[in-house]
Amino acid sequence: MTLIFILLIFVIFYFFMILPQQKKQKKVEEFRNKLSKGDKVTTIGGIHGKIHDVKESTFVIEIAKDVCIEVEKAAISADESQMKEEKK
Repeated sequence: MTLIFILLIFVIFYFFMILPQQKKQKKVEEFRNKLSKGDKVTTIGGIHGKIHDVKESTFVIEIAKDVCIEVEKAAISADESQMKEEKK
């Protein structure tokens, strides 16, 4: 009987905690893979800029005229181009 309750708790935990997190992570990964040159983005550190170059695991972001920084793809938190379209 106790084993059934433990299994039930694990199943509930899986459906309410693990599965939604996996779906969210998949959406974020798809979002980052769809970004391309010219998209305006914001990093998790709050730096705003435009994607200047796309590499395998990083983006080169132009934050001012002739000033570029290279950040990991995981550091991108928002696409300002999409946000402006959604507001319209």
